[in-house]
Order: sequence, then structure tokens, then C-alpha cells
Amino acid sequence: MLLAGQDLGALRPAQSARHIGALPQERGGDFELSVREVVAMGRTPYKRAFAADDPEDHRITAEALLRVGMADAAERRFAQLSGGERQRVLLARALAQQPDVLVLDEPTNHLDVRHQVELLALLREQRRTTLVALHDLNAAASVCDRLHVLHRGALVASGAPREVLTADLLAEVFGVRAAVVEHPLTGDPLIAFDHRSPAGVPGQLG
Repeated sequence: MLLAGQDLGALRPAQSARHIGALPQERGGDFELSVREVVAMGRTPYKRAFAADDPEDHRITAEALLRVGMADAAERRFAQLSGGERQRVLLARALAQQPDVLVLDEPTNHLDVRHQVELLALLREQRRTTLVALHDLNAAASVCDRLHVLHRGALVASGAPREVLTADLLAEVFGVRAAVVEHPLTGDPLIAFDHRSPAGVPGQLG
């Protein structure tokens, strides 16, 4: 895999971690670290072994916590957080890495509606390449510049959300009947699912 012409497989882990930050679905263990300490781990790729955090590390850590709405929880134990709070802290850790590419796997899981909206807004304003795996199609339509749809292990559609998210594709790939309309507030594609008439029922499409 190449990033800006560099073979990522040839880089040392610390070097590759400066280029790519990740937020996996696994929310992390019950380790006894504070929220601030967990986020500060994102600065590890830039430090020598056993080096203490410097003022720049503290600034970047505090800024990352502020951006995900967890600044007031900086001294809490990570193990005491809810699933949604852990999600936001781990996103802050990835942001503290200051990577060129951010990879997120189902980042809105465990978040309430308000924090889902805030996280999606945060992703939209990122000035870096962001690769997101999402099952929430309306969230994908609102935050992504391009969508890539996988079906049975193969890429079946790729393009702008408005080009990809069609009623025919939703029926073929997901087996649902839906209308794709314009979001009244944002203008993004908005999928309205028909929960009464699955696409797989003969005669329901047309």
C-alpha cells in the first residue's frame, strides 16, 4: 500500500503511525489510565522511548479532548466510561496522532443522537483523508464525498453519494424498498425506508 508515494509496509511502526490513525470497533480494555493519559498515547509515534510529554504534547492532547467533547472528563478513569464516552476518547487519541489518513470502523456505534451528529460534523471538517466503514447509509450520505459499496465481497458501486444511493441499488444489495429524497435541511441524499414492503417481495418494486 502506498501513501504519498511511500510503501507503508516498509516503514517502521512509529513512522506508519504518523501517517495513519485508526479507530477500531473494539473500544479498548479496562486499563487503569485516565482519559488524558489514553489520549496522550496518540503522541507516542513522535517521542523517544520513555520520553515525557512536552508542552506541545499537552496542547495537542487537550485540543483533541476538546474537539470530541471530553475535556471535562480528562481526569476520569477510562475504565469508568460508558461505551459512547470510550468511543469519543479513542477518537481523540487518533486525532492526537495528527495522521495524514484517519481510518474509522463504525464510529457512530454506542453514541446517542447528539454525539452522532457532532462526530459526523467533526469528520466533515477534517482536512485529511478519512476512510469510514458505516452501515448507517444516511450517515454515510451526509459525511462522505465518495461511497464504495461492497456486496458479497465485491465492489458493486463507487461514486458520489447521490450517484451511488439509488432505489435500485438498495433493493439489489440490501434487499429493502426505499425512496431516496433530498434532505430538507442539508440537501444531502436521504433514504426513506419502507418497513412494510421488503424489496424481496415479488411485485413490490416498479
